[in-house]
Amino acid sequence: MDLDVFVSAHRAEWDRLDALLRRQRRLNGAEADELVALYQRTATHLSLVQSSAPDPQLTGRLSQLVARARSAVTGTRRASWRDVTHFLGHSFPAAVYRARHWWVPTALLSTVVAILLGWWIGTHPEVQSSIAAPSELRRLTRPGGEYETYYSSHPAAAFSAQVWTNNAQAAAMCLVLGIFLGLPVLWILFENMLNLGVGIGLMSSAGRLDTFLGLILPHGLLELTAVFVAAGTGMRLGWTLIDPGPRSRRTALAEEGRAAVGMAIGLALVLFVSGAIEGFVTPSGLPTWARVGIGIIAEGAFLSYVYVLGGRAVRAGETGDVEASERSSTVPTAA
Repeated sequence: MDLDVFVSAHRAEWDRLDALLRRQRRLNGAEADELVALYQRTATHLSLVQSSAPDPQLTGRLSQLVARARSAVTGTRRASWRDVTHFLGHSFPAAVYRARHWWVPTALLSTVVAILLGWWIGTHPEVQSSIAAPSELRRLTRPGGEYETYYSSHPAAAFSAQVWTNNAQAAAMCLVLGIFLGLPVLWILFENMLNLGVGIGLMSSAGRLDTFLGLILPHGLLELTAVFVAAGTGMRLGWTLIDPGPRSRRTALAEEGRAAVGMAIGLALVLFVSGAIEGFVTPSGLPTWARVGIGIIAEGAFLSYVYVLGGRAVRAGETGDVEASERSSTVPTAA
């Protein structure tokens, strides 16, 4: 595309749009219609310039024009309770549901890795000795040891807040670092599974695996599911760089990236629930079956939420991305 010819052909339209936007008085019907038409045309021009002949100065001017025109056409957009209910009832569960082909295999493979690591550590004393001295291992695994007192070592509210912050950061890192072809996500996952495997191995070698599972399952089911969802979504985002499908790479990354940001907010809420369970239920005096039952109920509720509400939203056309009116204008890209 010859940029000079393009600018000469459309400068008058951009100047007219700018003049309409600067009007101090209220626009009449014909001027309002003209403003909308020029806004749509200029948005298309911006997409053409960005994809065919990216010029920083022209792109900056057109971006500013389009943003001002969008504000004039749609009005100031303010978040409302409707946005919150739409996000929780449609966007977030739909985004998680759409990513299920990534996070479900991630969950299964990661669980297998943790179990294998636990078996390896639990059946090889030399591996255990490389982790810590025998006296330290006994202090960790004995009745009333550090594995048990960890969950009651701080006030429940403060402990829940600390756990929630740490897990939310881990989930956010999985989502953000997925853009690097998903490789950092694999390392984060391995670290989490290694920590879990160490606990399984050491407590099983001490004959106290049931105690360990009774402590980890109440909050761990929901917590690990949230981490697996974040990891799977992060790896899908990285794969989008390699295979964007029928979309342009920029469009694909924008759409999947926006959905991932929304998912980070939703997963923070999920991890808030698991953190509350870890702070208040795990160290409580409830019998083991009751504590584990609460964890199973929380996990079942989340999966039902994703597969029922999320599946219904996806079938209705929801993608987890922001609404169409909030997206940048694009033009079709040849395959």
